Formats: sequence, C-alpha cells, structure tokens
Amino acid sequence: MLTLTQIQAILEKENLLREFITPTRWTLTAPFDKSFQKISYDSREVDSETLFFCKGNNFQQRFLEQALADGLTCYIAEQPYEVPADLAIIVTDIRKALAVLSMAFYDYPQEKLKLIGITGTKGKTTVAYFTKQILDIATDKKTALLSTLNTTLDGVTFFKSKLTTPESLDLYRMMAEAVANGMTHLVMEVSSQAYKVARVYGLSFDVGIFLNISPDHIGPIEHPTFEDYFYCKRQLVANSRQVILQHEIDHFDLLQELAQTKNIPVITYGNEAADYQVAPLEHPLAFALSSAKDSFKLNGDYQILLAGDFNKENAAAALLASALVGADQNAGRQGLAEALVPGRMNLLLKPNGAHIYVDYAHNYLSMKSLLAFAKEQHPDGELLVITGSTGNKAESRREGLGQAIGEYADVAVLTSDDPNFEEPKKIADEIEDGIQNDHVRVHFEVDRKKAIKDAIRNAGPKDAIILAGKGTDKYMTVKGENLPYEGDYHLAEAFIKD
Repeated sequence: MLTLTQIQAILEKENLLREFITPTRWTLTAPFDKSFQKISYDSREVDSETLFFCKGNNFQQRFLEQALADGLTCYIAEQPYEVPADLAIIVTDIRKALAVLSMAFYDYPQEKLKLIGITGTKGKTTVAYFTKQILDIATDKKTALLSTLNTTLDGVTFFKSKLTTPESLDLYRMMAEAVANGMTHLVMEVSSQAYKVARVYGLSFDVGIFLNISPDHIGPIEHPTFEDYFYCKRQLVANSRQVILQHEIDHFDLLQELAQTKNIPVITYGNEAADYQVAPLEHPLAFALSSAKDSFKLNGDYQILLAGDFNKENAAAALLASALVGADQNAGRQGLAEALVPGRMNLLLKPNGAHIYVDYAHNYLSMKSLLAFAKEQHPDGELLVITGSTGNKAESRREGLGQAIGEYADVAVLTSDDPNFEEPKKIADEIEDGIQNDHVRVHFEVDRKKAIKDAIRNAGPKDAIILAGKGTDKYMTVKGENLPYEGDYHLAEAFIKD
C-alpha cells in the first residue's frame, strides 16, 4: 500500500515532484488523503484503488482515457492530460518515479536479500548460472535468479525471462515474491538498458561484477554511441558496495578510478597483476585460482562443464562473488562442477568424431571467443559457422559477427535468427559485408533447420560446427510472431543420430 503523503515524501526526497493537479487547483502538497492498494503501468489492469503510471515511448492518451473509464481516479505522469481524473501527480522523470515508488510499495524487498549484480558485453548469463549453483549449495537453494534466459523466484522453479533486467515495478514485485518464498540471495544480470531507462534507479548491490566491455546494443532504439553504452554499463560499479573486475578488460583504469572516487572496494581477477590469478590446467575443463593473500581461502583447483578458457574466468568471477556473500570453497568447487548453462558452449559429438558446439554467441566478442577456442581445438579440420542476427535491433552486431567469422572460420552458412520484420537475406548480407576474408566460403540458407542438418551430415571427423545465436530457444520470431522452433541443441542432438 502507498498513501499520497508517502508518495509526496518519496518524490520530494528524490527531487522528482513537480506538482499535484486536481480539477480545481494545483498544489505542491497532497490535496487529500488516499491509499493505493495497487500500482500499474498497464492501463488494462487498473481500478479505483490503482495508481497508474503513464510511461513508455508508445504511451498514448487513449490508454489513460480507457483506464479512467474502467474506474481509475489518479495517475502519475510527466505532463498533465486533458482527462477527467480526480488527481494527476506530475513528476520530472516518470521512470525514476516508477522505480522509487515501486520499491516503497513492495516494502523495500532488496534490503531483505543479498544482491549480486552482473554486467558486461558477454558472459553475464554464464556467471549468473555459476553463481546461482554455488549459492544453491551454500544456502540450501535459497537463491533467486534473474537472467536473460530464465527466472526463478523460489530457487527451483524456472520460467522464461521477458527482459534481461525487468521493469522496475516488476523487479520489486519479483523481489518481494522471492522474499516471501524464503529466498536469502538474488543473482541478477543488469543490462545497459536497465540504467538507460532507470529500471534499477536507486538500487544498490552488495556485489557488482563487471566482466568486459565492447561495442554492442548500439542502434536507433538502444544506445546512440559506444560511449553511452559504456556509461550506462559502468553505473553498476557506482551502485555496488563491493566490485569485482576482470583485470585485463578495456577501460579498466576508468572503472577502477570510478570505484576509487566512491570509496568502493575492488577485487580483480585474471593475469599475474590481478588479486586472483586464473590459470588453465592440463585438463581442458580445469583451472587453478591463486592469490598471494587469498583473503577468501579460494586458492586451489576447480573444474567446470563448459568449454573455453573464458569460461574459467567467468567461473573465477562467480567464486569471488559467492565468497563475498557467504559461500565457502567447498560450495564453490561443487557448484562449478555441477553448473550447466543453457546454450553456452554445449558440446555434442557426431559418431565420426566431428564436434558440434551450441552457443548463444551473438556479437563480435562472444563470437570471437567461441571461434578462437574451436579453432585451437580443431587445427586440422574445417571450422563451419551457422549463424544469423536478430532483426529490428542491435544492427551494429552484424558487422562484428562478420569480422569474427572472417578471422577464424573456413565456412559460414548465414541463416535466420529471429528476423522479425527484416528480411533474413538482408541481415545475412550485412553480416557477409563484415567478413572481409576471401578464404571464407559463404552460403545463405534461410531455413535454419536445413542448414544445421546439411552441415552435420557433411562434417568430417576433424571438423567443428558452431551453431551460434539460438541455443535452446524454442521459437523463431518472424513478423512479430513467435513461431515454434525446436532449438539448435535439440536439432543437432537429433541429426547426429541420423
């Protein structure tokens, strides 16, 4: 519940309140007593006890008019509308107002959880799953998860996520549900958009992990420039009580400087100059973590189920974060040994020995890491990549995908990957423009299922096939519709048996 008096106090504290408007007067103080039993930004879910937020680029006055016809009496917005409402609360920033009022409405659930926030251009989901598995052991499955792929609010039951980081109202509702379910910890991915549109405005994390940074999500409806993208990303550092940084990442000095100016402790991992060093071992899935000080008693050997040295560094970040919120080395070692991440370097073997890697790689950095690993593991065979890129967003990714393919692959089959309202061939041509290597044989096959089947059928014993982008996704977005799709992993699993 929220009262108008509480709303006034919260908005004034954040310097968000402009004025209250009733049919008869304008005022800086709540003009009458009223309690709200519900809050919503969906005009279809309102009644007389709802405070309705007029937000979003696509908001139209007719939504508010319909809500008022359905019984709504009060709304909050950045401008008054010519509608018959009892009260309009006018604010300077509707998204920030939604965030601070949502946390109050749900009784500040973030204060009842240990929060780990993870950001970076790639690796967020892997680190989130690693951390969740470690903390499941340390907390007896009292760890909630908000990831790009899936969400769990009771520690064990998962459902597909709509956004990497939910809208603020949904975020605090989910947190409150997690608390009600007995959860003590929450691991969540924090997207650049979460800061761009104030979904996590006013939220502090117990631990913030910054994995890496490279150009991504740059386009008309996301970030106009890399600078804007990076600025939004690094707000996680500014809003965490403890920060974990990969020591060799681009712009490390700036991130460290930001933490120092805010007196936020930093722990680094990576090479010999880092607080904790990550060293691959002879076994392809094993690594050693070592530190001269070893404040968290984590020195030792670990094993994971995912291929690639970059996943060993992701595992190190998860170990450090988990230790900061109470997990010991035994939980870390067991959790990493058991953690599987959907669509992350999953490996299938064709009976003749060919390797099929299924991964969600969708930008230059993730594709480069994946292909570099596969090339190193299969120096004597051909490296074939099957990929596409999503339509109507993140157009800047396409050139980067092509660049990575040109650096490592022998064959590229460009195909559909949630093309939405764009033509798959147009997207494929933009990826091909970035390849810049005449030695790469490039083909286009609009039918992704056929592309996978043909590639696996023709793969030789020393070859590696990379299925990038879709992972285990069970749909293909075409012209606004989510059409059924078996998923790359399940298709590959079926085709290797043919």
